[in-house]
Parts: sequence; structure tokens; C-alpha cells
Amino acid sequence: MTSIKKENFCEHDVKKLENICQQNYSKISVEVSAKHVNLPQTGSMYNWEAESKDPVLDTEPVKETQSGDLFKNANIDQIHKTGKQVQRGCEESSDNCTQRKSSSGRSLKMGNTKLSSKDTETDGQVSSCNSQKLKTCDSVCLTGEQEGDVVPESPLSDAGCDTCISDLGGPGKLSKCQSSSGDSPAFEKESEPESPMDVDNSKNSCHGSEADEETSPFLDDREEINMSKSINKSFRIQYGDAELESRKSRFSAKGCDSFEEIDNSVKEDGLHTKSPGICPAPSSELKGAKQSVKRDSKITSHFMRIPKVEEKRKEKCEFEPQRSGRKIPKYVPPLLPTNKKWFGTPIEDMRRMPVCGTRLPHLRPSANHTVTVRVDLLREGEVPKPFPTHYKDLWDNKHVKMPCSEQNFYPVEDENGDRTAGSRWELIQTALLNKFTCSHDLKEAILRYNIAYSKKWDFTALNDFCEKVLEDAEAQHLFQSILPDMVKLALCLPSICTQPIPLLKQKMNHSITMSQEQIASFLANAFFCTFPRRNAKMKSEYSSYPDINFNRLFEGRSPRKPEKLKTLFCYFRRVTEKKPTGLVTFTRQCLQEFPDWERSQKKLSRLHVTYEGTIESNGQGMLQVDFANRFVGGGVTGAGLVQEEIRFLINPELIVSRLITEVLDHNECLIITGTEQYSEYTGYAETYRWARSHEDKTPRDEWQRRYTEIVAIDAFHFRRFLDQFGPEKIRRELNKAYCGFFRPNVPPQHLSAIATGNWGCGAFGGDSRLKALIQILAAAEAGRDVVYFTFGDVELMRDIYSMHTFLCEKGQTIGDIYRLLLRYYNEECKNCSTSGPDVKLYSFIYNTIESYADSTDDDEEKELCFDD
Repeated sequence: MTSIKKENFCEHDVKKLENICQQNYSKISVEVSAKHVNLPQTGSMYNWEAESKDPVLDTEPVKETQSGDLFKNANIDQIHKTGKQVQRGCEESSDNCTQRKSSSGRSLKMGNTKLSSKDTETDGQVSSCNSQKLKTCDSVCLTGEQEGDVVPESPLSDAGCDTCISDLGGPGKLSKCQSSSGDSPAFEKESEPESPMDVDNSKNSCHGSEADEETSPFLDDREEINMSKSINKSFRIQYGDAELESRKSRFSAKGCDSFEEIDNSVKEDGLHTKSPGICPAPSSELKGAKQSVKRDSKITSHFMRIPKVEEKRKEKCEFEPQRSGRKIPKYVPPLLPTNKKWFGTPIEDMRRMPVCGTRLPHLRPSANHTVTVRVDLLREGEVPKPFPTHYKDLWDNKHVKMPCSEQNFYPVEDENGDRTAGSRWELIQTALLNKFTCSHDLKEAILRYNIAYSKKWDFTALNDFCEKVLEDAEAQHLFQSILPDMVKLALCLPSICTQPIPLLKQKMNHSITMSQEQIASFLANAFFCTFPRRNAKMKSEYSSYPDINFNRLFEGRSPRKPEKLKTLFCYFRRVTEKKPTGLVTFTRQCLQEFPDWERSQKKLSRLHVTYEGTIESNGQGMLQVDFANRFVGGGVTGAGLVQEEIRFLINPELIVSRLITEVLDHNECLIITGTEQYSEYTGYAETYRWARSHEDKTPRDEWQRRYTEIVAIDAFHFRRFLDQFGPEKIRRELNKAYCGFFRPNVPPQHLSAIATGNWGCGAFGGDSRLKALIQILAAAEAGRDVVYFTFGDVELMRDIYSMHTFLCEKGQTIGDIYRLLLRYYNEECKNCSTSGPDVKLYSFIYNTIESYADSTDDDEEKELCFDD
């Protein structure tokens, strides 16, 4: 009877809300100029500001442009609601209904108010900068104001290095537009409602010649986003901005937890998918809003889960009364200081290389370690000599099939027009030694030895870069200096890389150490698309390997491509002007045995968590995590441009791992030691910009490798949010992280801390709080401390620190926490009929441990009374 009464009451409440919406709707006058007027700070707006959120700005999106707004450190998730708020959903009194009416009436008056003049000015500047062509080499400084005709340092020369800092945005702007070598990159809004699904991060991202967006398995999700965006637009026209804000404040006052993870951006469509004039049931619509697509002005926007169409439809149509007998959350974490940028152990106290490391043994080739240089002639500051002296070729399925191999045949026509098998390497030499005067010449040269793809490959991005992006002087320097030097570097392959390079296949534990000069030659050949057998799409010899030839980088009109090309040409200019002298090691690690997580008695290690900084800049000397695709490098040679792709661009020597590394299995990782950073950048994904050349000052070890250790671990791709809480999936992610963090036969005191962040929380649908806990557990089991970067998410930083502190104070072991994760799945997720559980993971852990501690205290008191 109780549930029936609740439902009847909610239906009655819904009807009242519908009447309110209908009455107020008739009072609203729709004006296009409404978004250009000032909003006075009403009581409801003060409430939003108290929650560290920005007032809603209703602006029309402009096609194919970048906004100049800075990514703000707004929070994704609000603090978990208390038990009283959770139960308040459908049990409001008639007084609350009256309050909602009066609140709605007040809020509707805001419909025709005006934006501030500052916002109007910013909007005008964004529109003006959107009309600019891509002709300049600007590295955009994301400060909300964009100055035209500012040319920063060119990737093709060192000219402008001294003035690039001031040119990049003025003396007052650089602090907000930090590059990869500063505290943290600046992030701005994307020009389109770009989701992380547009990023080439799917498991088949390396195949085919189509653009990364087209090969993404999330096309349906993007279509749904665009559809909901148009519906949301019509809703805003009919209701006005103030109505949206009043609806949010009314539901927030009711204590619904539906806005826990909702950003205050008008691009979120979950609340607006119903037809205008209809005020749907609060619970069902708000559940939809909770999982709606978020388009925010910070990097953490890319780490949101986008629900599927069926999930949204199910959430909007279903209304479930709250389960009776649910435990009311009691524990609230202690309040933390609001002005702190980091929590935990000071980052200066964390272990780093080379301080914490031990002396390396002498570098020697072995059965599980291939060394391609003369180790006896290895000297600091000198270019390593290749080993052996003369070129040795192996054309089989265990080694890289080299472009210069004698077995690399290609059909050629003789004087009589008959086709015969000729040397493809000779054809490559002939084609590339011709003089290049424009991008068309380069295209013709590449297609001469890739004639099968002459009608398939597209060079639009390369043509636009050379003709529209580069200045005349820059284009001239590219064709007269940089490209000829790159050709020489590529054609020197037989004399630089004299030893067959083994493939790092699945189930192998093997290392390859090669020189930076050899890697540069490989990458020059990749740019000119000379590697044989690597262009076929599916069911080919190398279908289980990533792309290596750069042909997909040259196609399409993605605005990301020019910035990628700038970054790569900066690298090629540097290595052709001065030969690099170091070594780089690629190690594939495959583990057969993993910890018994449920019985582990190890305690958690130390933690430093911050919302500022980046892994590459602030994690120097630490084990730096690459949030990898199982095809390492993801969409770096396509249109992908998130964490992994950006790291592969600024450290281009990482790209060679795509030449040798087969797709990673669940128990494998790839460790790359010694790569050098050549570029700095700003932004993320659509807002990524090459900023300037970077001089890497990281010291070298005894093997002449930079103390930069990067581990590529691929998170599981979750199509459904609840799947990741299953025991098998949790164990899989723990094992994968442990594989990347574990080093056999190395004592913990000699292991550096782990620099990581929101691993697998973008396109792969991971929950950031669960993933943080998984990495903390795996690091503790491997004997390492954790330095965690939340990339601007202040609340995530506070949540992770509070949870880590709570678990340490309660003396929880890894086994205890693992069993809590299993229990959370069984009690909250296993039989959940909605897209997400009602009780959040961290709330569950807090309350379960607290209730256990309370019951233990009661038992002790009873025993004492019995003894008395």
C-alpha cells in the first residue's frame, strides 16, 4: 500500500508540474536576442555559484570553429547526497509544491534578461576568430580572447624562439595557456559537440584508410548526440534559459541525486529531451539527465560515459520506487581545505629515477634482448655505431620486413610494356630523389611505389597544410631543406639499420634497444610510406599490428591534422639538423601469474593527488602511464588526438613501437624507456595546438637512455557502464595495471612512483573513481607509490584522497578492498535495472566499513557487559 500511495502522489505531483509549465510557457516571449542580454544574480544563481558552477550561457554552436574559453576546473560529480536527500524524491509535502510554483514564477522572469557586456564581447571575438582561415601557424592561446595575426615559433625553423612566449598570447596569457612543460595544459571548449567517441581509440583504430571518426564504433552514439542537440535547441527557444535554470534549482532543492554528475553547460541534453510544454516525471527525466552527454570546458569532459540510445530510452520511460529497507548512508568524509591544489604525500618525497634506481648492468645482447648498436663503442654524446657493420636481411614472419630488403619486389613495366618483378627499393630511391617543389610532387612520388592505392589514398590534409597553413617562407624551407634531409635519412636505412628487427609478438618477453638515429630513419620511411605489406586493411599478414605508414595522416580535412603535422615536422627538423645520440629500449612484458587479489594482505602505498600538472611534465623520473589502445599509439597516424596520441606526437620515437608491436593481450604491456620530448603543446583533442620546440633536459642512464619510462596499458572497452563492476572485469583491469607496474627481481625501494590519471575513462567508458582505486591497488601490490593527476577535476582529487585516507586509517588491506568491490557488484550492480547503481561506489565503501566498525564496537560492549 505504501508504494501505491507514493506512485499516486508522484502522478499528482507531475500533473501539477505540467500545469505550471503550461501556464508559464504562455508568458514567455521568445526572442533571438535573449542570449545577448544581462542576467542579474538571482537567488537561484547564487545557489549554483555556491556549488562551484558557472551560470548557464545559451550560445549557438558555430560549425568547425574553436572557442576561446579556458577549461575551468569545474567538478564533474557533486558530493554524494545524504540519506535524507535520497529518500526525499517522491515524498514532498504540498508546501514544497507551493514553493516550486513560486520559484518557477520567479525564475521565468529571467527569460529575457541580458548577458554581461564582457560575455557579449567574448562571443563576438569567438565568432570573428572562427572566420579566420587556417593559413597562419598560430598556436592558439586559450584565454577567451584571441588575437589575430600572431605568428608563434614555426615548427620548421628556430626563428621566433625568443619571442614565441610573448607572441603566443601576451605576457598575461601564458600562465593560463600552459604547455606540456608547464604545470598543466590549457583546455578550451570544442567547436563542435565533439564527444570522446570521435577519437580513434577503438580496437580496430589502426585499420583501413578511412578517417578515424568514420572507423569509430560509436557512430550511433554520435548520431544520437546530434539528434538530442537539435531537440535541446528547440526546447531552449520555447522555454528560455531562465526556465532551464529554475528547473535545475527546483529539482536540486528536492534532494534528487540526479544532478550529481551534471555539469552546468547548456550542451547537456539529458534534461531536455521531452517535447516543450510537457513537464515529465522528475525521477525518470532526471535519471536520463544524470547519464546525459556532457560538453564541458575542461579535459575531464572527455572522460564522461556516453549512454546508449536504449539506455536513455529506458531511463526516460521507467520510474521505479525506491527499494524498501535500503541502508541510509551515514558516513560523510571529513571536510578538506578548499584552497589546496594537491593532497597526500608531497610530490618531492616520491621516488624518482635516477635517485631511487640501482646501477644498470653492462648492455649486452641476449636471447631475450636485441641490441642493434655496437655496445663496446657506446660513448656519451656520440652517435652510436650500428651493429653489424654491413646490412643483414631476414624476410620472414618473425622480423620487420624492411623497405630496403632484396625480397621486397614490386611489379614494374619494361620497355615492351610487360610487367616483371623489380626491386621496390630502387623504385623508392628513384621516386624520392626527385626534387619536390609542392605537395603534389610529394604525392606523386609516394604513389609511384604505392600504385595500388593511387585511387584510394587522399592527400587533402597534406595539400592544405602546405598551401594554406604554412607561410610562403615556411613552405619554401620545407621543400628545399627539411624534406630533402628527410629523404636522405630514409634512404640511409640499409647503412643505419643493419640488423633484422624482431617483431614483438604476443606471449613474448623480449626487449629491443636501438639508437635514436635508427628510429629517426624508420620514422622518415614511415612518413614516405615505404614499409611493405603494412597497407592492407583486414585479414592481411599484419592485420594484428597497428598502422605504421603515414598515409592516413595525409587524408581528410580534420582541423587536427595541421597541428599534428606541425608537431612531426618539428621533430624531423630537429633530428636532421643534429643527429641524436641516445638509445631507446622497447620491452614487451607478458605475465603468466598474477596476485591472489582476494587474499592479499598488503597495505596501500603512498599517494599524491593533484588537479594541476601533467604526467609528462610533473612525472619526470617516474613510471609514466600511457592510456593505451591495445593497438599501441591508437589514432596517432590518423585523426585521434587524446592522451596517448598526444604523447606519441610530442615524443615521436614512441611511434616506432607501432612497427614492431603486435596487438596487446590482456596479460601484456609495452614498456618504452629513453624517448625524448621534442615539442610542447596546449589544449586537448579538438583544441590541441603545437606550441613550440622543446629541449629535453632529462638525464641519461648508463645505456645512454633518457630517464623517461613510459608504460602502455590498454583498459577494457566497456559498452555498458555497469559491466566494469563485474568480478571478471575488475580482475582484468587489476591484472593489466599490475602487469604494467610490476618489475621482476627489483626491490620496492628501487622502484619509482607511478605517474597516472584517469586511465580508460574517456571513450572506453571507465568510471574514474573505480579506475583510480584499481590503479592504487595494483600499485600497492607492485610496491610502488602513486602520483595521480585528475586533469583539472578538483572534486575527483578530493574524493580520491578522502577514500585513500579513510582506507589507510581503517587498516584495510588490498584483499579487504577487493572483497568490497565484489560485494558492491553483488549488492548494487548485479540486479540493477537502470544504467547505473543508486548507491555510488565510494559511498558504499564508506558505509560498509563504518557499519562493520559499529557492529564490532557493539559486540565488544556486549562482551564487556557480559563479563561484568
